[in-house]
Amino acid sequence: MKKYKISEIAKITELSIPTLRYYEELGLLHPNRNSANYRIFTNDDLRWIEFINRAKATGMSLSKIVDYSKLREKGDSTILDRINILAEQETILQIELEKIQQHINFLQNKKQYYAKFLDYPKTKLL
Repeated sequence: MKKYKISEIAKITELSIPTLRYYEELGLLHPNRNSANYRIFTNDDLRWIEFINRAKATGMSLSKIVDYSKLREKGDSTILDRINILAEQETILQIELEKIQQHINFLQNKKQYYAKFLDYPKTKLL
């Protein structure tokens, strides 16, 4: 199993070392320690950090990610609760997507309206 120092994890994940330490303080990360008490990360830690980054990219709050993490640590009996957290975030994203689509429709309609005043093919406007 490959082992990484915190500086390597920071470089791979593009997260700062203070951010990684903060995640550890929040209980999101639990790196092992070597004999010199340096943090040692594994591929499992790397995959988990990738999940955290993706969850944050969806707009999920750190507090919700912490809740998810605590459930994850409890094992398979919490799968339904974790699915519910993911479903809640999915619903939020679906609502945002609908709003964005409404904005796109507005812009397209406005372009078509103006195209009527020009001798310009609609396909170039869309």
